[in-house]
Amino acid sequence: MHNKVVYLIARGLRHSGCVVLRFHFRGVNLSEGEYGHGLGEVEDARVCLEWLRSRYPDLPYSLAGFSFGSRVILRLGGELSDVRRLIAVGFPTVYTDETFVLENRRDKIFIQSTHDQYGPKADLEALFAQIPEPKRLIWVEAEDHFFAKALDEFERCVVDLG
Repeated sequence: MHNKVVYLIARGLRHSGCVVLRFHFRGVNLSEGEYGHGLGEVEDARVCLEWLRSRYPDLPYSLAGFSFGSRVILRLGGELSDVRRLIAVGFPTVYTDETFVLENRRDKIFIQSTHDQYGPKADLEALFAQIPEPKRLIWVEAEDHFFAKALDEFERCVVDLG
């Protein structure tokens, strides 16, 4: 949560009129608990979403996540019938289990650096070709996974999602 990409996702979504909640997964930074191998983190996201939806029950909602968080929101979002869209930033293709992405029928937007070392362009393009519609892939010309030297352009992409 305390990195530039996550901050810019939140700020970009706020600028486009969204209510935003950022949180740490279990065991990250000063949060309690231990790593939940992806499944526990989906439950963390579900609890946070339930809290946010209780405060704003009538607003449409999207889920966004960076890196490992993008995998979490795609897992969770695939289970939800009322989610507006799923914004996966810096999706890491280095993990082997991608079934949850290939079965996901929700609106999916991937924003990826052209030089992402954890989700290389060729790997993401091959995976993206297999993912069902609706889907969109936005490339940002950047130096690495953290959108080095392209953070302003990255944030504009998020704001433009509106």
